[in-house]
Amino acid sequence: MAFIDLGRGGGGSSRGGSSTASTKPRLVMIVADPGRESTAAMEWALSHAVAEGDDIVLLHVNMPQNAPGAGPSRTGSGGSAGSQIAVFLGGSAGDAEFMETMRAACKARHPRARVRAERVEPATEGREAKAQTILAESQSRGVELLVIGHRRVSSFLGLRSAGGASRSGQDSTAEFLIEHSKCVCVSVQKKGQNAGYLLNTKTHKNFWLLA
Repeated sequence: MAFIDLGRGGGGSSRGGSSTASTKPRLVMIVADPGRESTAAMEWALSHAVAEGDDIVLLHVNMPQNAPGAGPSRTGSGGSAGSQIAVFLGGSAGDAEFMETMRAACKARHPRARVRAERVEPATEGREAKAQTILAESQSRGVELLVIGHRRVSSFLGLRSAGGASRSGQDSTAEFLIEHSKCVCVSVQKKGQNAGYLLNTKTHKNFWLLA
């Protein structure tokens, strides 16, 4: 079986590995949005990617409502049922509180990790504004592993949708980051309750990981 290289401390497709290789903590960035895709990405990262000694930053880009690539709203979404993180995210917290709720979930899973939840304004305009902002933030902060939830969006007649879907119906924000990130970027899609995760990186396409 091929494994996805998650960088120092990632330990292949599991959370193993040692943090003693360097005194500087590895920085893992998780793109935070109030939807089930972001929840699934965080679930995977905390269970399979974050290692002892890593630092975590949850990054949310304050995109204008209905802007291309803005991402899902919290309405009608939420965590994957049955998980501890879903208990955190499945409460009554609204849009204004979801970042702190996600931060608390990270601390519950990795109590010794330094976890920061930050919101930033888009650094540019246009269809790829969100992706370009995340890319710039990850590079300026020295991120070693970037994790983003992957949205599968249906597109009509192969046209690019307002939500940021590419011609193939894939999430263009995730595709942009996978293609252009200097660090390892993993997009995560949860496949049902217990079916596992579908992962994509620059070198691995549709990599299936059982839950």
